[in-house]
Amino acid sequence: MKTEQAGLYTREGAQVPLQGVEVTGELLGGHARVRVRQRYRNDEKRPVEAVYTFPLPSDGTLSAFSMTCAGRRVEGVVKEREEAFRTYDDAITAGHGAALLDQERANVFTAQVGNLLPGEETVVEVEFLQSVTAEEGAVRWMLPTLVAPRYIPGAPSGDRTGHGAMDPTSRVPDADRITPPVGEVHYGLRMDLLVDLGREVVVESPSHAITVNRESGTRMRVGFSRGEVSLDRDLVLSLRSPDSSAVFTPLVTHRKDGADAGTFALTVIPDLLAMASAPPKQEVVFVVDVSGSMAGESLPQAQAALRLCLRHLREGDRFNVIAFESNFRSFKPQPVPFTQRTLEEADRWVAALQADGGTELLRPMQAAVQAAPDGVVVLLTDGQVGNEDEILRAVLAERKTARLYSFGIGTNVSDALLRDMAKQTGGAVEFIHPGERIDDKVVAQFSRALAPRVTELQVSFEGVEGAELAPSELPPMVDGVPWTLLGRYPTPGTGKVTLRGKSGREPFALTVRVDFPAVSDRPAVEKLWAAERIRGWEAAGLTGRRAESMKKRIVELAVAHQIVTRYTSFVVVEERTAERRASGQPETRVVPVNAPAGWDMFGTAKKEEAELDGGMQHVGSVRSRGGVMPPPAARPMPAAGMRPGGPGAASGGAFAPPPPAPMAPAPMASAPMPRPSLARAPASASAPMKDMARSAPAKKRKGGFLSGLFGRDEEAERGISQPALSGPEELAQDEAYSWGDDEAGDVTSAAPAESLYVAEEAPSLAHEGGAGAEALLGRQLANGLWAGTGTGPEPVRQARATALALLELLREGVTSSHPLHGAQVKKAVEALLSLAASITGEPQVAELALGVAWLVAAGPRTRGRIEQAAKPLAGLNGRMGNEVALRQHVDTLAAR
Repeated sequence: MKTEQAGLYTREGAQVPLQGVEVTGELLGGHARVRVRQRYRNDEKRPVEAVYTFPLPSDGTLSAFSMTCAGRRVEGVVKEREEAFRTYDDAITAGHGAALLDQERANVFTAQVGNLLPGEETVVEVEFLQSVTAEEGAVRWMLPTLVAPRYIPGAPSGDRTGHGAMDPTSRVPDADRITPPVGEVHYGLRMDLLVDLGREVVVESPSHAITVNRESGTRMRVGFSRGEVSLDRDLVLSLRSPDSSAVFTPLVTHRKDGADAGTFALTVIPDLLAMASAPPKQEVVFVVDVSGSMAGESLPQAQAALRLCLRHLREGDRFNVIAFESNFRSFKPQPVPFTQRTLEEADRWVAALQADGGTELLRPMQAAVQAAPDGVVVLLTDGQVGNEDEILRAVLAERKTARLYSFGIGTNVSDALLRDMAKQTGGAVEFIHPGERIDDKVVAQFSRALAPRVTELQVSFEGVEGAELAPSELPPMVDGVPWTLLGRYPTPGTGKVTLRGKSGREPFALTVRVDFPAVSDRPAVEKLWAAERIRGWEAAGLTGRRAESMKKRIVELAVAHQIVTRYTSFVVVEERTAERRASGQPETRVVPVNAPAGWDMFGTAKKEEAELDGGMQHVGSVRSRGGVMPPPAARPMPAAGMRPGGPGAASGGAFAPPPPAPMAPAPMASAPMPRPSLARAPASASAPMKDMARSAPAKKRKGGFLSGLFGRDEEAERGISQPALSGPEELAQDEAYSWGDDEAGDVTSAAPAESLYVAEEAPSLAHEGGAGAEALLGRQLANGLWAGTGTGPEPVRQARATALALLELLREGVTSSHPLHGAQVKKAVEALLSLAASITGEPQVAELALGVAWLVAAGPRTRGRIEQAAKPLAGLNGRMGNEVALRQHVDTLAAR
């Protein structure tokens, strides 16, 4: 006898009609086309309406919406937002089936599915497009899976128009539309993605255990190892080419036969290192989130990322660190010079940070931009706030030329604010997920902040014509970062596109040959162009009649290309007859979402994370550190068909974590960190290296780099077998990241300096597992040099140690043109040049130092400066310019 499924229930006891979510689609050479299918089933005895608030990538362009029920698929259409709602409401009132898709924020959407009939299954499908470009031979694709709880500031204000857990406030008027209730969730996520980049790639995931099945040619199918997973963290895929080369064609076009115009997307990856001089001194303010939502895995990741960022500053740069929760505090009252002493002080200050309170981001961001109005602001946060627009406006009002670079930490980053701040200030954003190596990301991100850039860009066309360009205001071009221009071309032809601007004070020009064909079939390019045009119009910040006129233009373009925006929505209606036609208004069922993985305030941080071994995690009661979080107070919810009304009073309050229970001190907070010896890695000061090796798993393994911070080996939990590491390799990998207690419980004890690995021993490190480059770079001092041992003046000892370190990096293929580590190599070369005059009394050391510096320097200007400094050295005369002879010479000197 077949048993009947009991069904899923909301906190109030009503059944949850959402049965599961499936991600399908294609990741192709220039873009991703992804479909998110939501499967609903009504197990009640009367028609119901399902309301589900879910996320999509903020840079995605919604391209299709459909509903399938009773075996029939009905395609949706884009209409002006209020017109779409009226169409939906009229259909529901008349007893038909209907679905509505509204955009609440750039990355938050609400699906309403009305008149779900008893015993019937309905599938709603949302399709979106994304531009996909390669950076350093790799593609990173991310799909958020839930709208996580966020801090909602302000006093209750206005009428409720949505079904969220929070009421509207004076500072977040749409709070009720972006706060889905958190509850017990049993529906899960499945995936079936086709990957075809036109060449061989390696597909990996730092967030989930996946399976990759190869089909014909370069086609691969990617799914989850155990079929279904929880929607409690972002889904992240990394696709890299084995030969580390770019995988995309720089020009993609679309033009129908006989059409009035075609559309193009031109992408360039500029190489500006060769023409860059030494960068000016920087002023950098780091802003780190220590709110309650950062408890668990997020804060240790943020601390590790921040400590790495500090080590990429140059001596003489000025910096400060701001930590924020409900309030904020600073490392120093004002930015201070970056020295070895301030680096060590900042290490200790950062190590003592603990997570608590709300995510009040506005005031600390204002303080940061005020402290460095023309500098660089680096933000480390999980980004879960409700007043994104208010924060963005305040930052843009306070800054002059400051650029914002953000690290999104954790499993459920709300990326819209971080992307907007980066885009509107000329910065960048990176997202870091549990179990994922962060060192490469931090290096790449911070290198961008200090990298050469081209500003005041203008574009001209020769032989062809480009029109209606997007973005209309060309953003800066940053070394090594893909830069894309979209536009329309009235007539086909072959010609040139020239980009001109300024690199510092010097002129810059780049010319690219293009072929605009008469016929080309890449329709996604047209939608991407329209979406980028709309984003530019939305960012114009117009008011009054001009704002209304701009809204009309946005609606017209969005409807013409069927794109969802803040002013347009997708709606689909299934006309019903006879017994399938419902009567009366359906009752509303609001779909709850998972507690985010790793959030202590919901009691999930210490749960077994079954995602990591491919299983399905069922989140139980919603808890905070202070106990069970009560559900929101009962309140009237808008009935089916309810839509925004006029202003009025409303009760309720903003989300904030409950009062915290006492918690254990953060790692390294129990005692001051001792000042590290200059002969050792500054990051290793928290414990002897031998104890670090015992207390944490080896970190070089892909995906498990931070597992030692969290007290478990995430690779083992995911079922990935890796070789055990020991000896110098394990020490080299762990020394900058492992903060665990040693066996004696003394987290501050330090091994004698002579027992630690120093720069002269780098070759043995580098060839035992490939960890040498990261280990060497992790020991670079604040002045850009490496600490030396033995006798003699300190400049001579440091010059020799630095030359040996750079020589080993050269053996590993790391030079000043390296996409990730080039900035640190340039820093070391500049430091050696500054020592040149003080080490000429030791000709062998001077020849070794300047010879290696010439070999690792890729820029002709830097090599010219090195040749000028080397003129007094007879051993280098005639060898510079001959790489083979110079390499033999420095190898001989290094062996002495």
